Amino acid sequence: MLEKIDPLQSVLASLRCFQDGLEQMQAELTKNGNGDVISDTARLILEMKGRLILSGVGKSGHIARKLAATFSSTGTPAYFVHPAEASHGDLGVIQDNDVVLLMSWSGETRELSDVVAYCARFDVPMISITGNSESTLARKTQYPIILPRAEEACPHNLAPTTSTLLQLAMGDALAVTLLRMRGFSEESFRNFHPGGKLGSVLQPISEFMFKGDQLPLVEMDAPIIEVISEISNKGFGIVGMRDVNGNLVGVITDGDIRRYLESNASGTMKSVIWKATAASLMTPGGVRLEPERLSARALNILQKNKISAAFVVEDSKPVGLVTVLQLLQRGVA
Repeated sequence: MLEKIDPLQSVLASLRCFQDGLEQMQAELTKNGNGDVISDTARLILEMKGRLILSGVGKSGHIARKLAATFSSTGTPAYFVHPAEASHGDLGVIQDNDVVLLMSWSGETRELSDVVAYCARFDVPMISITGNSESTLARKTQYPIILPRAEEACPHNLAPTTSTLLQLAMGDALAVTLLRMRGFSEESFRNFHPGGKLGSVLQPISEFMFKGDQLPLVEMDAPIIEVISEISNKGFGIVGMRDVNGNLVGVITDGDIRRYLESNASGTMKSVIWKATAASLMTPGGVRLEPERLSARALNILQKNKISAAFVVEDSKPVGLVTVLQLLQRGVA
């Protein structure tokens, strides 16, 4: 008879097991010299002239393949080599200016032996991530990162679950550490992620902002009727004020117009829309964006200031306009 299992409780138990494993790993980093090994490992990868070559078999291989993608996308050139393929010619991929990272929970994976022998022969530095400090792999690599033998989430303590999570966490932590050491910026991310959602988020607003004749602009001495006309014609709900030098000195929104008309409801329409100039209604300065501002940052600024649009300014002159609706339509969120 099948055992009755509460799925939610089973999931929670697995997560607790994962958490225990991560806590054990954190504790291990502060003793037995593991912290020094990790520091040396990070500096080794940072200073290498070639690429980081990752290899592993089975679940460790899947983790290694994923980590190669993570390292590559965060500024560390990396490549996954399957150890079986390496034994049949792909060892030539590994150059003497590379660094090799080998992953095996047991540290006794036979398929890695040819890679280890090749690296030893040609003095290629080797890093290992393993759960066995006494293993062959740990002894033969110069930078062994030893993970705790935490209990697997599998009730039989067999299926690689907690162990693969720890391997993944350690690899990702190294990638993030190197990202920080390199000073890898949001602009750097965009160079490696030009497509998809992340590409949209990291795109500078200069590439898609409204500009030229699309910009709603009037001079400071323009009458209110001209401001209303510009808001209606351009449809952005905002107008920028320019001084005699063409510099942006303030903005007027459709809300400003409504409040002005409400406060002057007792006057005739003709006098109300002709007696005041743009300068008397404008909000000096206003929120401004730079052309190189990333899309996600621009959206955050607009939302934080509770405004629907902002001018893009360069050398004090309005060169573009960006709206919340425009950013959302581009998939920035």
